[in-house]
Amino acid sequence: MYRKILFMVICYQFLVSAISVRAAEEEITSPISFDIQLLNWNTINEMIPRYSKFTIIDIETKKQFKVQRRAGSQHADVQPLTVKDTKIMKEIYDGKWSWRRRAILIMEDDQLFAASMHGMPHGAGALNNDFPGHFCVHFLGSTTHKTEKMDFSHKLMVYKAAGHLKEYLEQMNPSEVAKAYTAGLKEKDTTILRYISTKQEWWTALEPIENIKINRLQEPDHQQFEQALQINLPIEWNIYVKNEKPKSINKELVIIRSSPLEPWKVKVEEPLF
Repeated sequence: MYRKILFMVICYQFLVSAISVRAAEEEITSPISFDIQLLNWNTINEMIPRYSKFTIIDIETKKQFKVQRRAGSQHADVQPLTVKDTKIMKEIYDGKWSWRRRAILIMEDDQLFAASMHGMPHGAGALNNDFPGHFCVHFLGSTTHKTEKMDFSHKLMVYKAAGHLKEYLEQMNPSEVAKAYTAGLKEKDTTILRYISTKQEWWTALEPIENIKINRLQEPDHQQFEQALQINLPIEWNIYVKNEKPKSINKELVIIRSSPLEPWKVKVEEPLF
């Protein structure tokens, strides 16, 4: 018991003093890392069964709140435990419920697991917590109800929470880079975008974006980019911008690298769309 309490104290002190991912525009800081486990859904599903309670820690804000898993077979359907926990969760999303994915840590007993959540109440709820429904928490290999595949943005956030985002992005081919770039825009995640593009100053550009989806992406054959240093990828986006009607935009993404041994990046040219 003493070791468990000591661990929790050290963990909390570390989280409070950790440098925020959003601390500086000119620097990409690493996500929190304190013996974080990157486990697949089948394992996690048994470790945090239905009706178990645990703590969610948001990677960027360091805020934490308690939840209970209520349902879910392909991922965890959870609810904030109390009214206070709902308030903290909403603060993490700047006071507005959102489908945006966020990198989180699950703290259960004396263990930390890499995960991802969105912030939109939906479906049924059962707790007296002022939360109208439940929200979803994903782990590596968990899937959505509609596609039975892992949501790509959730996957990126799980790797971010585990501290492996950079190395995961560096292994991507040009079409995967285009998808990760789109996901970074959609989730307004500057860490993804700084790793995956030539642009480093992102806050102003992301503010008006409400949603962006790939409607069409022309993927090159592997032989086309095996030794190439630049690939131009035609892409069609459906874009939702504040105070504007949804629009479809055709663009050619320029994907570059300095040598065949270096990772691919999107060469960002203004305007973005």
